[in-house]
Amino acid sequence: MVKLKNYNGVVKHFVLLLTFTAVISCAEKKYVITKIEGKEIGIIVANSEVVGSSASEQVQQIENFIKPYRDKIDADLSAVLGNVTESIDKSGEWQTPIGNFLADITFEKSDKVFQMREKKAIDICLLNHGGIRSIIPKGNVTARTAYEIMPFENSAIVIGLKGEQIIEIVNYIISEKKPHPLKGLTFTIDKNNQPKSIMINGKTLDDSKVYYVVTSDYLSNGGDNMIFFKKGVEKYNLDYKLRNIIIDYFKENKTIVPNKDIRITKE
Repeated sequence: MVKLKNYNGVVKHFVLLLTFTAVISCAEKKYVITKIEGKEIGIIVANSEVVGSSASEQVQQIENFIKPYRDKIDADLSAVLGNVTESIDKSGEWQTPIGNFLADITFEKSDKVFQMREKKAIDICLLNHGGIRSIIPKGNVTARTAYEIMPFENSAIVIGLKGEQIIEIVNYIISEKKPHPLKGLTFTIDKNNQPKSIMINGKTLDDSKVYYVVTSDYLSNGGDNMIFFKKGVEKYNLDYKLRNIIIDYFKENKTIVPNKDIRITKE
């Protein structure tokens, strides 16, 4: 005689095992990229007018196809947006005309966005001298000018820094001995190469205050060894390309005059 009680127990365990196995097999699998490869792929023209033609003819027909798009982009980049009264270059020991210009407009345009979104004001702008890849020659300026100055896809980021990090910024600038674009922060370097008279928008540095510094996403992540940005207590992405800031400024200011005011002095 078969003992059904024991048999039913075996069936229950078997069903539970199958259910567990099914759940495991149906679970979402996580994939990890372990290798990336690339290779050059030749263009094959399938147009009936091209088949049978020579390689040079095929290239010419591709060029003819692309030309209207290239011409449209070239026209957009070449359209005159404004005029510069004199060349804005990179000359200077602690500040440069183009560094002042970029810091000023980045501060101005970013502050409007920041105040609108966060109801807070930007205190300082700090960019990097090495990120400026061209000057602005005297005469007409275009969108192409902006691309030449800032060919990278960097965006404006606002970092909330404490007073001690502002001191780190000052010491960094002194040790680097480069005219990094700066706005809102001024100081003097004494005869012992030490900072003094540190001012934020005309007010003495307050160690207890959080200052909002606009910079690029590259620098906000510690680029150019600006590790003080990684100590920020707040971070805001403005979704605003630095290049677009330049273009927007060109569009809104038909006559552009360089700002040569002094932000860092040395005894």
